[in-house]
Amino acid sequence: MVLFTVLFSILLLIALVSWGKVTPFVAFLIVSIAAGLLLQIPPVKILASIQKGLGDTLGSLVIIVCLGAMLGKLVAVSGAAQKIASVLVNAVGKKYLQWALVATGFIVGIPLFYGIGFVLLVPLIFSIVYRYKLPAVYIGLPMLASLSVTHGFLPPHPSPAALVVQFHGNMGVTLIYGLAVAIPAIIVAGPLFARTLKNIKSDPLATFKPEDIPQQALPGAFNSFVTALLPVILLMFTSLLPYACKLPPVITGWLAFVGDPSMVMLIALAVGTYTLGIKQGKTMSRLSSIYVDAVKDIVLVLLIIGGSGAFKQVLMDSGISTEIARQLEHVNVHPLVLGWLIAAMIRVSLGSATVAGLTAAGIMVSVAMQNHVNPNLMVLSIGAGSLAFSHVNDSGFWLFKEYFNLSIKDTFRSWSVMESIIAVMGLAGVMLLNAFVVG
Repeated sequence: MVLFTVLFSILLLIALVSWGKVTPFVAFLIVSIAAGLLLQIPPVKILASIQKGLGDTLGSLVIIVCLGAMLGKLVAVSGAAQKIASVLVNAVGKKYLQWALVATGFIVGIPLFYGIGFVLLVPLIFSIVYRYKLPAVYIGLPMLASLSVTHGFLPPHPSPAALVVQFHGNMGVTLIYGLAVAIPAIIVAGPLFARTLKNIKSDPLATFKPEDIPQQALPGAFNSFVTALLPVILLMFTSLLPYACKLPPVITGWLAFVGDPSMVMLIALAVGTYTLGIKQGKTMSRLSSIYVDAVKDIVLVLLIIGGSGAFKQVLMDSGISTEIARQLEHVNVHPLVLGWLIAAMIRVSLGSATVAGLTAAGIMVSVAMQNHVNPNLMVLSIGAGSLAFSHVNDSGFWLFKEYFNLSIKDTFRSWSVMESIIAVMGLAGVMLLNAFVVG
């Protein structure tokens, strides 16, 4: 009954948005209430779950997304995006642009949360798409595959790192094994799979459409790259410095403050306002209008993401993750496959990779110990399962759909299939390693 309710809710959401042409945010609210009633959550608690889901999701993203949109708009309008695209093409050639973006996504994805990396890198993708008239999904999806893999497989991301602790694994060994699993998964789910998506029509958000500025009027390459990537530089610096040298508590506290993603984005926007704005002859009045336009363009995206968070919270408060795990716990399959399966089922039901990974880990800890399974491989197996088939209850699905301006059908064809390929390739890599690694 529980799984039927989840399936019905998902189909209702798709029907409301696709056939009923209901605004996705409103559709999420309707489906969240319907799911709560069907799952027998008291009506008052349904509203509390919706409000909590909205608040938790937007509370962690709204500052980052808004400031990221402002910085992305500035990078586009100033000509920095045009300059970055020109330098990349000259460096690797138009033929190998995808691979350059994959490498960029992988490097950036290691220290960053997925949502932050997405907001920071999408303007770079769009600058290349608009400049060289290339298919947006074909060019952009491989980079996002890199971001997704690092989020699900590799420490120091929260879910993999927490799983390492729960299974008493080794962070360094998990990272090494994770790299061995991640690289083939990225190649197959990224550049190879993207070849089948060249015909998907996409008209990305106009916010990030770069203006065609004469070459002599463009900002310098150093200025363009450093300003656009300053959030990444700051996050990597503040994350790695405590490991590189011993620092007094006061300095560590300030690093944590400066290294908070919201603070990083504010600093980057302030720097960009000068380097790509005032320094290039723009007035503060002109810059303010640019920032207002940027926020206007992403308000609906934020509401949709908040709606997906409300739906996810209703499902979580119903206890569905525990029910799914209980039903699958005694399935007679290899423990590594079972861990992947439990995480995948929870991911499909709830939409959250982190919740799927942590819930599956709670079930599999004793199973892994009893069967002497390599703990580092169990972390990767559950991490892979937690990425399976992202769909309408996942904020990442809607980020991709709305930024790339796709239909739900094409988002399933591209984003959902890409995430599923990563999950399956991850499990295959784990099982192959298991054949050679001693537990």
